[in-house]
Amino acid sequence: MEKTKTIYEEEADCSKILFAIQDTLDLISGKWKIKVVGVLLYGKRNFTDLQQRINGLGAKMLSKELQDLEINGLITRTVNTTKPITVSYELTPYGHTLEPIIQALADWGIEHRHQITGR
Repeated sequence: MEKTKTIYEEEADCSKILFAIQDTLDLISGKWKIKVVGVLLYGKRNFTDLQQRINGLGAKMLSKELQDLEINGLITRTVNTTKPITVSYELTPYGHTLEPIIQALADWGIEHRHQITGR
């Protein structure tokens, strides 16, 4: 027999969920982070390639976003011994756990655009 939750237990569950949502939004919020992760889902990229693939993203902002993603364990940064030296970035296994979230956002966005514009 399943125990019915009290109103206090339900509110605690709701608060826990809201905190978890806020943690997620804090991590991937902003205009650029989710796009950077989205590009890296397709494989390792160097700094210039990332900047070229994301319209409007400047070098200073890209550098900041990459640092934040690295600090949070979502990407790894590799300095390549090429001439000139290049730096490449790729998602960690933990970073790849964002793939279903990004795919769900993309699917919803496509459906929403169709809903609004009919295309």
